[in-house]
Amino acid sequence: MSRGGQDKDRDAGPERRCIATGDVCPKPDLIRFVVDPDGVIQPDVLGRLPGRGIWVRADRAALDRAVGKRLFARAARQPVTLPPDLIERVETLLLGRVTSLLALARKAGDAVAGFEKVKEALDSGWASTLLQASDGSARGKTKLSAPPGPTGFIGCLTASELGLAFGRDRVIHGALTAGGLATRVVDEAARLAGVRADEAAPQAAGKDLRNA
Repeated sequence: MSRGGQDKDRDAGPERRCIATGDVCPKPDLIRFVVDPDGVIQPDVLGRLPGRGIWVRADRAALDRAVGKRLFARAARQPVTLPPDLIERVETLLLGRVTSLLALARKAGDAVAGFEKVKEALDSGWASTLLQASDGSARGKTKLSAPPGPTGFIGCLTASELGLAFGRDRVIHGALTAGGLATRVVDEAARLAGVRADEAAPQAAGKDLRNA
C-alpha cells in the first residue's frame, strides 16, 4: 500500500530514493526538489526544473524530517537555503495542480458535481472515482459509495477547493469517469493527501471506501 492506500499493482516507471526515508519509490510517489542558482531549495512538482533532482516521499512526516534534519544540504552536497514555508509551498503547488486538472476534466465532460449527478454517474457505472469534500457532512457523504479499487475515492480537498475546480463556491460531491485526465487527477490528489496527512480527512486520495 502507498499514497493513501493505493496499491502498487501497476508499472509506475522510474524509481528514485527518498532522502528522508531511504525508500526507493516510483517517481509519482515523490516530490522533486532542485537547488536554484542562488542555492535555494525549490519544489518542482512537475519535474521540469533544470538541475539534479532531490527526492522526498509525498508524505508530511518525510517532508518534516527532510527539513528538520537538514537532509537537503546533505543530498545536494553543498550549503543550501530552505524557505521557511517550503512545505506549505509544496502543498499549494499540488493543490493548484489538482484543481487545474479537475477543471480541465470538467470542461472535457469527464467530471460532474452535485449529489444527484454524482449518484446517477455512480449508479450507471460512468464514474470511476468519487470525490467528496473533507469538510462535508459525514452523514451526507455516507449516502454515496465509491467505486471499488484503489482509484475509487478522493477525499483530500475541501468544499471550497472542489468548488474552485468546478466553478462554484462549494462542492461536496463530484465524480470522474475513467480515462482522460482521471489517472493524473488521482495521482496528484494522492500526493496532496500525503502532504496533508496530519490535517486531511480520514479518507485520503486513492482509498477505497469499501475497504476503509
